[in-house]
Amino acid sequence: RNVSKIARMQRRFVVYTFCMASLLQAQNLTKAYGETLALNSVSFSVEEGVTGLLGPNGAGKSTAIKLFLGLLTPTNGSAEVMGEKPYETIEVRSHLGYMPEHDCLPTAVTASEFLTHMAQVSGLPPAFARTRAADILRHVGLDEERYRSIGEYSTGMKQRVKLAQALVHDPVIVLLDEPTAGLDPAGREEMLALVRRTGQDFGISIMLSTHLMGDVESTCDRIIVLEGGSVVESGDVSGFTQETETVFIDVDDHLEELIAALKSKGLQPTMDGVSVAIPDAGDAEYDMIRDALVEAGSRLRRLGPRRHRLTEIFNNDSS
Repeated sequence: RNVSKIARMQRRFVVYTFCMASLLQAQNLTKAYGETLALNSVSFSVEEGVTGLLGPNGAGKSTAIKLFLGLLTPTNGSAEVMGEKPYETIEVRSHLGYMPEHDCLPTAVTASEFLTHMAQVSGLPPAFARTRAADILRHVGLDEERYRSIGEYSTGMKQRVKLAQALVHDPVIVLLDEPTAGLDPAGREEMLALVRRTGQDFGISIMLSTHLMGDVESTCDRIIVLEGGSVVESGDVSGFTQETETVFIDVDDHLEELIAALKSKGLQPTMDGVSVAIPDAGDAEYDMIRDALVEAGSRLRRLGPRRHRLTEIFNNDSS
């Protein structure tokens, strides 16, 4: 483990000393399949940390990933990895890890054999490759199952193997294509927690491609939203989920009396589900809400602003 840690530190030093560019950079990136535009002159950058590439199926997410991997060549524009075009040079590809969406694992070998092989293909010496494979399988929670054939694994275990092979050569950034595909709710939460730990424990940056807003909201620092081959939103996730100026009040009883008391003080309460909403609340409005609660005799359960959820924001934008 100490050798692995030193190797990672040395590699990061080399990468960030000689490359000050963004990890990934799309510049007027266009990719056409015949008359179909998968990406239409998009520009965005991916920095260190965890970035969500969000969009519905067919938005161009997988195409963007394949361009950064060097598996496709742009029709126009450029896709750069640390300042290099991966479809023109293969050297920069060694800094990338890739977790594909679809099942692509060999079924007749063990996870330990597969990970060791993948590490050696990436250039690690045999002894180091075995140690690295064991470390990564432990990280993804497959330490006890590493000597079982992959064909015997559940869907969740196979997803973990796919993540492990993307990490085994210690990349600078990994591209995850729908990492929670096929998982039940519990498995989905475990995978997202594992993605978060990967960034924290290994210092590896991540671009997570998904159509699920909840995956981005719970896991990512930044977001890039693709729709119809174009970038429609981008920025910090916190900027989209910041607290509103609307105050929400939840009470256990005397709801009608509370609404009447609020109106009598010149406020404009509305119902938002089971909550009473007061827009544009400042210090004076909070004082009036307090007095109205006392007058109505309502038992307060919760009072305060509420954070937006990405689902609310983008559903509102599309309506």
